[in-house]
Amino acid sequence: MITKNATALLMTAAAIFATTASAAGIERKAAPNAAIASSAAVPVGSKLFFISGTTASPIDPKDTDSPGAFGDTKAQTLSILTKMKTQLAELGLTMGDIVKLTVFMVGDPATGGKMDREGMTASYKMFFGTPDQPNLPTRSTVQVAALGRPQTLIEIEAIAAKAP
Repeated sequence: MITKNATALLMTAAAIFATTASAAGIERKAAPNAAIASSAAVPVGSKLFFISGTTASPIDPKDTDSPGAFGDTKAQTLSILTKMKTQLAELGLTMGDIVKLTVFMVGDPATGGKMDREGMTASYKMFFGTPDQPNLPTRSTVQVAALGRPQTLIEIEAIAAKAP
């Protein structure tokens, strides 16, 4: 049974934690030289933004059907993250506000049917962990059987947060 004093102590501790977390902003933890954060804590009162799965734009808008219409994994990742950066800017956010990415990749015929993690990572590192934008999001990357178009090698969704 929890006493009134214990309940008051727990409520006070929760209020202190929430205040400290809110004042400190979003907290991220990552191992040295890591490309992703191992955790991110978003303070109470932050506004969350959920960005739908995004795929690449075709290299030539008139060609959406050829096998290379959207480029390789590296090119598609660059296209997706560039689109995402623009979308976030329209919301008053930056890539540094992303706290979670989920990356869905199909097997690339050029890599023997395995996902091209290296191609994705090469473009990813242009947006995260740079001197201009040092914030790292948490990230999950999974290989899936297929995406919406046969030429699509990668789809990325994001969660961004703006601390109060």
